[in-house]
Amino acid sequence: MHRRLGGAAASALVMAVGTTLALSACAPPPAPPPVTIIATVTATPEPAPEPTPTPTPVAEAPAEPAPDPVPNDPAPVVEPGPAVDLGARDGATGTPIVDETGMPTSYTVVSGDSFFDIAQRFDLPQQQLLRMNPQVHDFGEAVYIGDVINLDWTKTG
Repeated sequence: MHRRLGGAAASALVMAVGTTLALSACAPPPAPPPVTIIATVTATPEPAPEPTPTPTPVAEAPAEPAPDPVPNDPAPVVEPGPAVDLGARDGATGTPIVDETGMPTSYTVVSGDSFFDIAQRFDLPQQQLLRMNPQVHDFGEAVYIGDVINLDWTKTG
């Protein structure tokens, strides 16, 4: 038994079928099923490092032992000698006055200088430099910008 649809009902049915067909053309295709990948990690053996041979220590000749100190023995005498300019350094950056032979005779203290560094620059023991400069007080702790330091070991002051 077949039934015929009237004009309006037939039109509605055609429109519904057409819309369904039109919309089904816009839908994306179904996604493919997920793929399972199995990875196996194999460790690559690294070569073992070769041990570095330890050098055999060479026995040094024993140093001469220092003499035992003798109570109340006088201190070793430091022979005075001429000043030798080893070049500017931190704590002694000024320019020395030199004689006709090029030997430094005096040095004027500049900012940042210290008595110890001046003695080091001119290769003089600090005690010798103090003996050569009796005007310097407090064992060389008090030097001031503009002080003139004697570097001539044959003179004092």
